[in-house]
Amino acid sequence: MRPTTTRHLFLLALTALSLSACATRSEAPMSAGLSEDDDSYCQAHGGPTGSPQYVACRKDRDIQRSNAVTRADKKQRDLGEWMLNHPN
Repeated sequence: MRPTTTRHLFLLALTALSLSACATRSEAPMSAGLSEDDDSYCQAHGGPTGSPQYVACRKDRDIQRSNAVTRADKKQRDLGEWMLNHPN
C-alpha cells in the first residue's frame, strides 16, 4: 500500500471510532429543557414546588419518559433482530 492510502484508512478508522463513541442508545438525553418543561407542567397541573402533588407529578413524568426510552430501545432491538433474520 502507498503511504497516503494507509494514512487515509487510518484517518477514516479514527473518524468512525470518534463518531461511534457519540452514539449511544442506552442513555436518555437529560437537557435543561426537559427539566424546565417538567417543572412548568407540574407547577401548572400538580401544585406548588415541593407539594406532594408536585412530587407525584414529577415522578409520573420521569416514569413516562423512562417507559418511552425503553419502548424505543425495544423497537430498535426488534428491528435489528428482524434484519438479521431476513437478510434479503
